[in-house]
Amino acid sequence: MADVARTAGVSISTVSHVLNKTRPVAPETVRNVLAAVADTGYVPENVARSLGDTGFGTIGLAMSALSNPYFSNVVHGIDLHASAAGYSLLLADTHDEPDMELRAVSELLRRRVSAVILAPSGDGARVLRYARQVDIPVVVIDRFVEASVDQIAVENLEPTARLVDHLASLGHRAIAMVAGREGLSTTTERVGGYQLGLRRNGIDADPRYVADGDSSEDGAEAAVRTLLGLPEAPTALVVGNNRMTIGAMRALRAAGRRVPDDIALVAFDDFEWSDLFHPRLTAIAQPALAIGEQSVGLALSRINDPAMPPRKVTIHPFFTHRESCGCPQDA
Repeated sequence: MADVARTAGVSISTVSHVLNKTRPVAPETVRNVLAAVADTGYVPENVARSLGDTGFGTIGLAMSALSNPYFSNVVHGIDLHASAAGYSLLLADTHDEPDMELRAVSELLRRRVSAVILAPSGDGARVLRYARQVDIPVVVIDRFVEASVDQIAVENLEPTARLVDHLASLGHRAIAMVAGREGLSTTTERVGGYQLGLRRNGIDADPRYVADGDSSEDGAEAAVRTLLGLPEAPTALVVGNNRMTIGAMRALRAAGRRVPDDIALVAFDDFEWSDLFHPRLTAIAQPALAIGEQSVGLALSRINDPAMPPRKVTIHPFFTHRESCGCPQDA
Protein backbone atom coordinates (compact mmCIF):
# COMPACT_ATOMS: atom_id res chain seq x y z
CA MET A 1 0.00 0.00 0.00
CA ALA A 2 2.93 2.32 0.65
CA ASP A 3 4.01 1.99 -3.01
CA VAL A 4 0.52 2.96 -4.15
CA ALA A 5 0.50 5.98 -1.83
CA ARG A 6 3.93 7.10 -3.04
CA THR A 7 3.00 6.70 -6.72
CA ALA A 8 -0.29 8.56 -6.28
CA GLY A 9 1.27 11.27 -4.08
CA VAL A 10 -1.18 10.71 -1.21
CA SER A 11 -1.12 9.24 2.27
CA ILE A 12 -1.52 5.56 3.04
CA SER A 13 -4.75 6.34 4.87
CA THR A 14 -6.14 8.00 1.72
CA VAL A 15 -5.33 4.89 -0.29
CA SER A 16 -7.16 2.82 2.33
CA HIS A 17 -10.22 5.09 2.17
CA VAL A 18 -10.35 4.81 -1.64
CA LEU A 19 -10.00 1.04 -1.70
CA ASN A 20 -12.29 0.33 1.24
CA LYS A 21 -14.78 3.16 0.61
CA THR A 22 -14.59 4.19 4.25
CA ARG A 23 -14.61 7.94 3.59
CA PRO A 24 -15.52 10.20 0.64
CA VAL A 25 -12.46 11.13 -1.43
CA ALA A 26 -12.16 13.73 -4.20
CA PRO A 27 -12.77 12.22 -7.67
CA GLU A 28 -9.34 13.30 -8.97
CA THR A 29 -7.66 11.65 -5.98
CA VAL A 30 -9.67 8.46 -6.56
CA ARG A 31 -8.48 8.41 -10.20
CA ASN A 32 -4.86 8.89 -9.12
CA VAL A 33 -5.07 6.09 -6.54
CA LEU A 34 -6.74 3.65 -8.93
CA ALA A 35 -4.13 4.44 -11.58
CA ALA A 36 -1.38 3.79 -9.03
CA VAL A 37 -3.01 0.48 -8.07
CA ALA A 38 -2.90 -0.61 -11.71
CA ASP A 39 0.65 0.67 -12.24
CA THR A 40 2.08 -0.99 -9.14
CA GLY A 41 0.02 -4.17 -9.34
CA TYR A 42 -0.94 -3.78 -5.69
CA VAL A 43 -3.17 -6.57 -4.39
CA PRO A 44 -5.00 -6.04 -1.07
CA GLU A 45 -4.21 -8.74 1.47
CA ASN A 46 -7.74 -10.12 1.53
CA VAL A 47 -7.64 -10.46 -2.27
CA ALA A 48 -4.16 -12.01 -2.27
CA ARG A 49 -5.28 -14.65 0.22
CA SER A 50 -8.15 -15.64 -2.07
CA LEU A 51 -6.20 -15.94 -5.34
CA GLY A 52 -6.13 -19.48 -6.59
CA ASP A 53 -9.10 -20.47 -4.43
CA THR A 54 -11.82 -21.63 -6.82
CA GLY A 55 -13.92 -23.27 -4.18
CA PHE A 56 -16.46 -20.47 -4.10
CA GLY A 57 -17.75 -21.24 -7.61
CA THR A 58 -18.33 -17.60 -8.59
CA ILE A 59 -17.62 -15.87 -11.90
CA GLY A 60 -17.34 -12.08 -11.89
CA LEU A 61 -18.81 -10.10 -14.79
CA ALA A 62 -17.73 -6.49 -15.39
CA MET A 63 -19.62 -4.57 -18.09
CA SER A 64 -22.01 -1.66 -18.63
CA ALA A 65 -24.95 -4.04 -18.37
CA LEU A 66 -27.45 -1.65 -16.79
CA SER A 67 -27.28 0.86 -19.66
CA ASN A 68 -27.03 -1.40 -22.71
CA PRO A 69 -29.91 -3.63 -23.90
CA TYR A 70 -27.56 -5.91 -25.84
CA PHE A 71 -25.40 -6.52 -22.78
CA SER A 72 -28.51 -7.41 -20.79
CA ASN A 73 -29.09 -10.32 -23.16
CA VAL A 74 -25.44 -11.37 -22.89
CA VAL A 75 -25.72 -11.34 -19.09
CA HIS A 76 -28.68 -13.69 -19.35
CA GLY A 77 -26.65 -16.05 -21.52
CA ILE A 78 -23.66 -15.96 -19.18
CA ASP A 79 -25.82 -16.54 -16.10
CA LEU A 80 -27.66 -19.40 -17.78
CA HIS A 81 -24.49 -21.30 -18.67
CA ALA A 82 -22.56 -20.42 -15.50
CA SER A 83 -25.46 -21.76 -13.44
CA ALA A 84 -25.55 -24.95 -15.50
CA ALA A 85 -21.85 -25.45 -14.69
CA GLY A 86 -22.48 -24.96 -10.96
CA TYR A 87 -21.18 -21.37 -10.75
CA SER A 88 -22.97 -18.28 -9.52
CA LEU A 89 -22.58 -14.91 -11.25
CA LEU A 90 -21.52 -11.63 -9.62
CA LEU A 91 -22.12 -8.51 -11.70
CA ALA A 92 -20.29 -5.17 -11.46
CA ASP A 93 -21.31 -2.26 -13.71
CA THR A 94 -18.36 -0.43 -15.32
CA HIS A 95 -20.45 2.33 -16.97
CA ASP A 96 -17.92 2.04 -19.84
CA GLU A 97 -15.56 4.30 -17.86
CA PRO A 98 -11.94 3.25 -17.19
CA ASP A 99 -11.92 4.39 -13.54
CA MET A 100 -15.22 2.67 -12.75
CA GLU A 101 -13.98 -0.38 -14.63
CA LEU A 102 -10.86 -0.72 -12.49
CA ARG A 103 -12.89 -0.24 -9.32
CA ALA A 104 -15.47 -2.81 -10.50
CA VAL A 105 -12.83 -5.47 -11.16
CA SER A 106 -11.10 -4.69 -7.85
CA GLU A 107 -14.43 -5.17 -6.08
CA LEU A 108 -15.01 -8.48 -7.84
CA LEU A 109 -11.61 -9.69 -6.65
CA ARG A 110 -12.51 -8.68 -3.10
CA ARG A 111 -15.50 -10.98 -3.44
CA ARG A 112 -13.06 -13.79 -4.30
CA VAL A 113 -14.35 -14.66 -7.75
CA SER A 114 -12.69 -17.51 -9.64
CA ALA A 115 -12.52 -15.63 -12.96
CA VAL A 116 -13.60 -12.33 -14.52
CA ILE A 117 -15.51 -11.84 -17.76
CA LEU A 118 -14.93 -8.27 -18.94
CA ALA A 119 -16.44 -6.06 -21.64
CA PRO A 120 -13.61 -3.51 -21.72
CA SER A 121 -13.99 0.25 -21.95
CA GLY A 122 -12.25 2.27 -24.63
CA ASP A 123 -9.17 2.33 -22.38
CA GLY A 124 -9.08 -1.13 -20.87
CA ALA A 125 -5.28 -1.36 -20.67
CA ARG A 126 -5.09 -0.49 -16.97
CA VAL A 127 -7.59 -3.04 -15.77
CA LEU A 128 -6.07 -5.78 -17.92
CA ARG A 129 -2.62 -4.93 -16.58
CA TYR A 130 -4.01 -5.11 -13.07
CA ALA A 131 -5.66 -8.48 -13.72
CA ARG A 132 -2.39 -9.79 -15.13
CA GLN A 133 -0.54 -8.64 -12.00
CA VAL A 134 -2.93 -10.48 -9.69
CA ASP A 135 -3.00 -13.53 -11.98
CA ILE A 136 -6.77 -13.92 -12.19
CA PRO A 137 -8.30 -15.61 -15.29
CA VAL A 138 -9.89 -12.98 -17.56
CA VAL A 139 -12.11 -13.42 -20.61
CA VAL A 140 -12.66 -10.29 -22.72
CA ILE A 141 -15.97 -10.13 -24.56
CA ASP A 142 -17.61 -7.86 -27.15
CA ARG A 143 -14.46 -5.87 -28.06
CA PHE A 144 -11.15 -7.35 -29.14
CA VAL A 145 -8.13 -5.79 -27.44
CA GLU A 146 -4.35 -5.94 -27.80
CA ALA A 147 -3.71 -8.26 -24.87
CA SER A 148 -2.73 -11.88 -24.26
CA VAL A 149 -6.05 -12.98 -22.78
CA ASP A 150 -8.95 -15.11 -23.95
CA GLN A 151 -11.33 -13.05 -26.07
CA ILE A 152 -14.67 -13.47 -27.80
CA ALA A 153 -16.50 -10.92 -29.95
CA VAL A 154 -18.65 -10.67 -33.03
CA GLU A 155 -17.47 -9.80 -36.53
CA ASN A 156 -18.36 -6.14 -37.15
CA LEU A 157 -16.80 -5.12 -40.47
CA GLU A 158 -18.55 -7.29 -43.06
CA PRO A 159 -21.99 -7.34 -41.36
CA THR A 160 -22.08 -3.52 -41.27
CA ALA A 161 -20.98 -3.41 -44.91
CA ARG A 162 -23.87 -5.73 -45.70
CA LEU A 163 -26.32 -3.22 -44.26
CA VAL A 164 -24.92 -0.61 -46.65
CA ASP A 165 -25.05 -3.11 -49.55
CA HIS A 166 -28.73 -3.67 -48.86
CA LEU A 167 -29.55 0.03 -48.77
CA ALA A 168 -27.55 0.62 -51.95
CA SER A 169 -29.43 -2.21 -53.68
CA LEU A 170 -32.64 -0.29 -52.94
CA GLY A 171 -31.26 2.76 -54.77
CA HIS A 172 -29.96 4.81 -51.85
CA ARG A 173 -26.83 6.89 -52.43
CA ALA A 174 -27.05 9.35 -49.52
CA ILE A 175 -26.44 6.84 -46.74
CA ALA A 176 -25.42 8.18 -43.33
CA MET A 177 -24.22 6.47 -40.16
CA VAL A 178 -24.87 7.17 -36.49
CA ALA A 179 -21.62 5.91 -34.96
CA GLY A 180 -20.95 4.72 -31.42
CA ARG A 181 -18.63 6.14 -28.80
CA GLU A 182 -15.17 7.07 -30.02
CA GLY A 183 -12.33 4.88 -28.79
CA LEU A 184 -14.29 1.62 -28.76
CA SER A 185 -13.09 -1.07 -31.15
CA THR A 186 -16.69 -1.88 -32.06
CA THR A 187 -17.20 1.72 -33.19
CA THR A 188 -14.03 1.70 -35.29
CA GLU A 189 -14.91 -1.62 -36.92
CA ARG A 190 -18.52 -0.71 -37.67
CA VAL A 191 -17.57 2.66 -39.15
CA GLY A 192 -14.98 0.76 -41.20
CA GLY A 193 -17.71 -1.62 -42.40
CA TYR A 194 -19.91 1.33 -43.36
CA GLN A 195 -17.06 2.82 -45.38
CA LEU A 196 -16.33 -0.55 -46.99
CA GLY A 197 -19.95 -0.82 -48.06
CA LEU A 198 -19.84 2.63 -49.61
CA ARG A 199 -16.66 1.83 -51.57
CA ARG A 200 -17.85 -1.42 -53.05
CA ASN A 201 -21.09 0.22 -54.17
CA GLY A 202 -19.28 3.11 -55.82
CA ILE A 203 -20.58 5.72 -53.36
CA ASP A 204 -18.30 8.59 -52.41
CA ALA A 205 -17.80 8.90 -48.65
CA ASP A 206 -18.97 12.22 -47.22
CA PRO A 207 -17.49 12.79 -43.72
CA ARG A 208 -20.55 14.84 -42.80
CA TYR A 209 -22.61 11.66 -43.08
CA VAL A 210 -20.86 10.01 -40.12
CA ALA A 211 -22.32 11.48 -36.92
CA ASP A 212 -21.17 10.69 -33.39
CA GLY A 213 -24.01 9.12 -31.42
CA ASP A 214 -21.86 8.42 -28.33
CA SER A 215 -23.47 4.97 -27.95
CA SER A 216 -26.41 6.63 -26.16
CA GLU A 217 -30.03 7.50 -26.86
CA ASP A 218 -29.49 11.23 -26.35
CA GLY A 219 -26.31 11.21 -28.42
CA ALA A 220 -28.03 9.46 -31.31
CA GLU A 221 -30.99 11.80 -31.14
CA ALA A 222 -28.66 14.80 -31.45
CA ALA A 223 -26.70 13.09 -34.23
CA VAL A 224 -29.82 12.46 -36.32
CA ARG A 225 -30.95 16.06 -35.88
CA THR A 226 -27.56 17.15 -37.24
CA LEU A 227 -27.82 14.79 -40.21
CA LEU A 228 -31.35 15.93 -41.06
CA GLY A 229 -30.12 19.52 -41.03
CA LEU A 230 -27.56 18.97 -43.78
CA PRO A 231 -28.17 20.71 -47.14
CA GLU A 232 -28.52 17.27 -48.70
CA ALA A 233 -30.06 15.19 -45.94
CA PRO A 234 -29.50 11.43 -46.09
CA THR A 235 -32.21 9.15 -47.43
CA ALA A 236 -31.04 6.20 -45.33
CA LEU A 237 -29.46 5.66 -41.91
CA VAL A 238 -27.22 2.94 -40.51
CA VAL A 239 -27.30 3.03 -36.69
CA GLY A 240 -24.33 1.55 -34.81
CA ASN A 241 -26.12 -0.17 -31.90
CA ASN A 242 -29.58 -0.80 -30.52
CA ARG A 243 -29.45 1.79 -27.78
CA MET A 244 -28.78 4.50 -30.36
CA THR A 245 -31.59 3.14 -32.55
CA ILE A 246 -34.08 4.29 -29.90
CA GLY A 247 -32.68 7.82 -29.96
CA ALA A 248 -32.56 7.87 -33.76
CA MET A 249 -36.21 6.86 -34.07
CA ARG A 250 -37.16 9.46 -31.49
CA ALA A 251 -35.42 12.18 -33.53
CA LEU A 252 -37.03 11.04 -36.77
CA ARG A 253 -40.48 11.06 -35.19
CA ALA A 254 -39.91 14.56 -33.77
CA ALA A 255 -38.88 15.76 -37.23
CA GLY A 256 -41.96 14.22 -38.82
CA ARG A 257 -39.90 11.76 -40.89
CA ARG A 258 -41.62 8.41 -41.45
CA VAL A 259 -39.64 5.18 -41.61
CA PRO A 260 -39.23 3.91 -44.31
CA ASP A 261 -41.43 6.21 -46.44
CA ASP A 262 -39.29 9.29 -45.87
CA ILE A 263 -36.05 7.67 -44.74
CA ALA A 264 -34.82 4.07 -44.52
CA LEU A 265 -33.31 2.85 -41.25
CA VAL A 266 -31.21 -0.23 -40.47
CA ALA A 267 -29.20 -1.04 -37.37
CA PHE A 268 -26.44 -3.12 -35.87
CA ASP A 269 -27.96 -5.01 -32.90
CA ASP A 270 -31.41 -6.47 -32.85
CA PHE A 271 -34.06 -6.22 -30.12
CA GLU A 272 -36.15 -9.01 -28.69
CA TRP A 273 -39.12 -6.77 -29.39
CA SER A 274 -38.09 -5.53 -32.86
CA ASP A 275 -41.11 -7.27 -34.35
CA LEU A 276 -43.26 -4.86 -32.32
CA PHE A 277 -41.78 -1.81 -34.05
CA HIS A 278 -43.78 -0.27 -36.86
CA PRO A 279 -42.25 -0.77 -39.29
CA ARG A 280 -40.33 -3.78 -38.01
CA LEU A 281 -36.58 -3.23 -37.76
CA THR A 282 -34.05 -4.56 -40.28
CA ALA A 283 -30.93 -5.28 -38.24
CA ILE A 284 -27.77 -7.27 -37.69
CA ALA A 285 -28.53 -9.60 -34.79
CA GLN A 286 -25.82 -10.71 -32.36
CA PRO A 287 -26.26 -14.22 -30.90
CA ALA A 288 -26.16 -13.15 -27.26
CA LEU A 289 -26.83 -16.60 -25.78
CA ALA A 290 -24.02 -18.15 -27.83
CA ILE A 291 -21.64 -15.42 -26.72
CA GLY A 292 -22.64 -16.05 -23.11
CA GLU A 293 -22.18 -19.79 -23.44
CA GLN A 294 -18.77 -19.57 -25.08
CA SER A 295 -17.44 -16.90 -22.73
CA VAL A 296 -18.31 -19.09 -19.74
CA GLY A 297 -16.65 -22.04 -21.48
CA LEU A 298 -13.48 -20.01 -22.00
CA ALA A 299 -13.47 -18.91 -18.35
CA LEU A 300 -13.96 -22.40 -16.93
CA SER A 301 -11.35 -23.98 -19.16
CA ARG A 302 -8.89 -21.23 -18.20
CA ILE A 303 -9.55 -21.93 -14.50
CA ASN A 304 -8.83 -25.61 -15.09
CA ASP A 305 -5.74 -25.04 -17.25
CA PRO A 306 -4.13 -21.62 -16.65
CA ALA A 307 -1.12 -22.46 -18.86
CA MET A 308 -2.94 -22.92 -22.17
CA PRO A 309 -2.28 -20.32 -24.93
CA PRO A 310 -4.72 -17.37 -25.19
CA ARG A 311 -7.69 -17.97 -27.49
CA LYS A 312 -9.56 -15.56 -29.76
CA VAL A 313 -13.07 -16.50 -30.87
CA THR A 314 -15.01 -14.60 -33.55
CA ILE A 315 -18.79 -14.99 -33.60
CA HIS A 316 -20.66 -14.23 -36.83
CA PRO A 317 -23.93 -12.28 -36.41
CA PHE A 318 -26.79 -12.66 -38.87
CA PHE A 319 -28.85 -10.35 -41.05
CA THR A 320 -32.49 -10.03 -39.98
CA HIS A 321 -34.56 -8.67 -42.88
CA ARG A 322 -37.74 -6.82 -41.96
CA GLU A 323 -39.41 -3.61 -43.20
CA SER A 324 -37.62 -0.50 -41.88
CA CYS A 325 -35.25 -0.64 -44.86
CA GLY A 326 -38.19 -0.04 -47.21
CA CYS A 327 -38.61 -3.56 -48.56
CA PRO A 328 -42.07 -5.13 -48.72
CA GLN A 329 -42.85 -7.36 -45.76
CA ASP A 330 -42.51 -10.53 -47.82
CA ALA A 331 -39.26 -9.48 -49.55
